[in-house]
Amino acid sequence: MTPSPLPPAGPEPPSSRWRWAWWLLAYASLALGVIGIVVPGLPTVPFVLLSAFAAARGSQRLHRWLLEHRRFGPMIRDWQAYGAVSRRAKRLATATMAACAAVMFLTAPRPWMAALGTAIMALVALWLWARPEPPPR
Repeated sequence: MTPSPLPPAGPEPPSSRWRWAWWLLAYASLALGVIGIVVPGLPTVPFVLLSAFAAARGSQRLHRWLLEHRRFGPMIRDWQAYGAVSRRAKRLATATMAACAAVMFLTAPRPWMAALGTAIMALVALWLWARPEPPPR
């Protein structure tokens, strides 16, 4: 009995009809992720991961650049291989969400608005902490 061939390493390339949409989503997501580095409350990691996902379907050049990037590369590779998020990233995300919740409670016109935003961030934090951590390098 001969072994079955291995599945392809990456996603199947999309039809040229939709490639431009994946390309646009990849670059737009990356731009939002970079803006999120300096804008409190705008996440970086989800946008960079979305950018890598879309780039794999719309821009092999961007996808390769993201995987080889000094900061983004390890995070993307951990997510692709294990669905994992580092403990450092979890701590930073949780601390940022807590700071944003405090700002919301200080500035929201109605307390229920801040409570709703905080509840959503708490659910995101719970999901994030449920993710595995990558194996040591």
